[in-house]
Amino acid sequence: MKPCISQATTLSHSFADDVAAYAEAGCSHIEIWLTKLEKHLQTFSPADTRKLLQDRQVIPLAASYQGGLLLSQGEARKAHYDHFRKRLDLCQYLGIPTLLLAPDFQATMDSVSLERAVLSLKLSAQWAAAAGVRLALEFRGSDRFCSSLPTALALVQQCGEPNVGVCLDVFHYYTGPSKFEDLSLLTRENLAFVQVSDLAGIFREAATDSDRVLPGDGDFSLSPIIQRLRQIGYDGGVSLELMNPGLWQINPVQVAAIGLNSLRRLHGLPLDVAL
Repeated sequence: MKPCISQATTLSHSFADDVAAYAEAGCSHIEIWLTKLEKHLQTFSPADTRKLLQDRQVIPLAASYQGGLLLSQGEARKAHYDHFRKRLDLCQYLGIPTLLLAPDFQATMDSVSLERAVLSLKLSAQWAAAAGVRLALEFRGSDRFCSSLPTALALVQQCGEPNVGVCLDVFHYYTGPSKFEDLSLLTRENLAFVQVSDLAGIFREAATDSDRVLPGDGDFSLSPIIQRLRQIGYDGGVSLELMNPGLWQINPVQVAAIGLNSLRRLHGLPLDVAL
């Protein structure tokens, strides 16, 4: 497994500041926040950006998020797919192997919408494959549909494309309808990315992304998840993703250092062991 930090954890800082801070803290892997990268590219070229990552020896493991691909129609669908194509080009150029896909399932689903979503996921996967990118479909615990791990896995299976897997975000796993036994459904082949966080002192039904805290500082039982990842031989990214406004006000080097220590504890390693 490759521990990394999502740029959502230091959202108020610039792309370049994040890369420098993560490198200084000893973090060698990053989950890129796409809107932050795109803002950076308004000033700097893709070549400059690739050199920045190489010079700092920071390796991108994934990029978050692409939405609007599954159920949008008409002009909105064209706009989303145009944006998707540009982001795939970026992923290919910068060597980002995985692109996280946010489902657009806010409304109640019917059979026609479900069929459209599966076909759209298949098409998106084929576009991604041409760029050498894998898609990671995320389920979100508060959505009306695709709020659980089994549903996301079923959509991936129905899609039938080898470069599509699920993103296991433990926040949505624990705050949504997923069950402990659902972890047994995960395999090395169908798991594309993992995001970790914790939750303390908040009713799960009322929890929002801003309530996320460091792994180990809350009530989630994270050890069984790490154990399952080891059982299936998962060797992809395990990303610290905290959309906590309190952390956004802190020096990003300090946030990255604290985050790395939380990941070390999660993996049962001494705090001075490099990851």
